[in-house]
Amino acid sequence: MPKILGIEKKTENPFVNLYQLQVEDRKGKPGKYYVASRARSQEQLELVTRIPKPDGVVIYSLYGEKADRVVLVKQYRYPIDAYIYEFPAGLVEPEESFKEAAVRELREETGLTLSPLTVDESFEKPYYTTIGMTDESCCTVYGYASGEVSLDRLEDSEELEVVLADRQEVRRILKEERVAIMCSYMLMHFLHDEEPFAFLETDR
Repeated sequence: MPKILGIEKKTENPFVNLYQLQVEDRKGKPGKYYVASRARSQEQLELVTRIPKPDGVVIYSLYGEKADRVVLVKQYRYPIDAYIYEFPAGLVEPEESFKEAAVRELREETGLTLSPLTVDESFEKPYYTTIGMTDESCCTVYGYASGEVSLDRLEDSEELEVVLADRQEVRRILKEERVAIMCSYMLMHFLHDEEPFAFLETDR
């Protein structure tokens, strides 16, 4: 089994930092491995605490009287210097539950009000984003959105457009646009399932 022999924090940033690990592979060969993490100190790294804790939340919400549209954001992202379709999302503050964070983030990014569903914990526990590069994990919150779209609460660092997409638009987005992978899988459910949230029912 590989071993971690040492940890060194390489950056001092507010939202994400780079950690260098001194490692030994399964055959005993020494090396280095780099991990990006939301942890602000070595002691908060999951490889130290061994406690899965969500860094962020992703919001899959349906909109409209018939719940026939899905709430998306078309957001500019520096790593690709382009816009990409995503679900509304954000970081969980220390004093918040992940569902509280979801309600706040949807309001901030879209102006809409989220009514979260109660689902089996297996659907909303923290899952990892890009485990080869980072220990970041996110919970997904499912629910229904209501109200009017507004960008009044948007932070200056955020550049996005709110998209209330029906199935026809979702089909076009999946074919033609850049889409975040977590979002793409759920959009496939939305596109092909008669009831988009049916997969959340554990008694089927």
